[in-house]
Amino acid sequence: MAAPAWRRAAARRSGVTPRLPPDSRAANVLLAGLVAMMAISTDLYLPSLPAIAHDLGTDVATAQLTLSGFLVGIALGQIVVGPLSDRFGRRPVLLVATGLYVLASLACALAPDIDSLIASRVVQAFGACAGGVVGRAVVRDIHEREAAARVLAMIGAAMAIVPALGPVLGGMIEMAAGWRWNFALLASFGALLCVGVALGLPETNRHRDPTATDPARLARNFAAILATRSFLAHAAAAACAYAGLFAFISGSSFVFVDGYGVSPQIYGFCFALAVAGYLIGTLIAARQVQRIGTSVLLRVAGWVMCAGGIGMAAMVASGFAAPGPIGAALVAAAMAVYCVGFGMCNPGAAAGAIAPFPRLAGTAAAALGALQTGSAALVGFMVGRLHDGTALPMALTIATMALAGMVAFRLLMAKAPTAPDRGV
Repeated sequence: MAAPAWRRAAARRSGVTPRLPPDSRAANVLLAGLVAMMAISTDLYLPSLPAIAHDLGTDVATAQLTLSGFLVGIALGQIVVGPLSDRFGRRPVLLVATGLYVLASLACALAPDIDSLIASRVVQAFGACAGGVVGRAVVRDIHEREAAARVLAMIGAAMAIVPALGPVLGGMIEMAAGWRWNFALLASFGALLCVGVALGLPETNRHRDPTATDPARLARNFAAILATRSFLAHAAAAACAYAGLFAFISGSSFVFVDGYGVSPQIYGFCFALAVAGYLIGTLIAARQVQRIGTSVLLRVAGWVMCAGGIGMAAMVASGFAAPGPIGAALVAAAMAVYCVGFGMCNPGAAAGAIAPFPRLAGTAAAALGALQTGSAALVGFMVGRLHDGTALPMALTIATMALAGMVAFRLLMAKAPTAPDRGV
């Protein structure tokens, strides 16, 4: 069967014959890897945070800036990457970004001090953010809202394997060779993705906008997106959910390794339990979203996240989850419940936020990502500053974010008009 006209035109524009149909299973595997860049860049080296603080002669809060700084870079980078992909296409932006990611990962591996590591992480984030933003935009290029949510959920389920194995593998690498080799592995992962994009990903942007990066037009586009109440409702749900997750990501290594006394490798398995919850949530979303719709899915997800977050805070505050292996297991189990809700929330929120903007999918994805990562960076900074050697600051933050996300989504959607997709 001949390729569709838009795909042949994309091939002529890019000068590269596409090897993978954009809606194929192989293309989804590549997109899963691209979307996973941010997660694996965060998760792989988490067991090494205490060792980094020790080796580079710094404290807990400063070591956590390698995480918060990474998210600041993600937030800023997405604002640039999304409009660039709307103007120049998805492929060229991904090729440049993955190349930058490889170089920055190598700089992290060779960093002589904590300031150099933080700076390299910010640059690494500019490369990593393209995977999430442009990968989601590619899905929106091909599918409508409910189908896009299903594909994003399936991609989320597939890529959950990477962050699930990341802390386990990172803990093993830390114990065997040291934290620097984690960043060397990230450089190899980025190089593999760069080759995959170059050889296999066709151009899917059929509506390139030559004015997408014009400052005045860009400001109007972002203003139009942020003025859409449906976007704000879905973005609020996504931002609070991710901020709660990041409270765990940024604080859990110190809580488990220093506070609960488990080894970096055991911490990796505790983290993997939380990721298993995320995998279950994405599978539920993939099976149910087209039957019940994104709004119902997000409401259910909010209740599940509240159950996990509030349950964790109650166990820690009451002393039921006291320091030790059993307490660590209880905290990890509560986080797994939260992550079931997060796995349900994330694909539906992303699809619902981007759906009204078929001609600005990259810009809308960038706005969503910037809100998510900006909120998470702020929460990560707060968790670092509030760290007192116990799990309580982390647990209370997770519970608060779960409640805030559920309330914000309900209030904003209650006043959101029902409207068809907008080609802003």
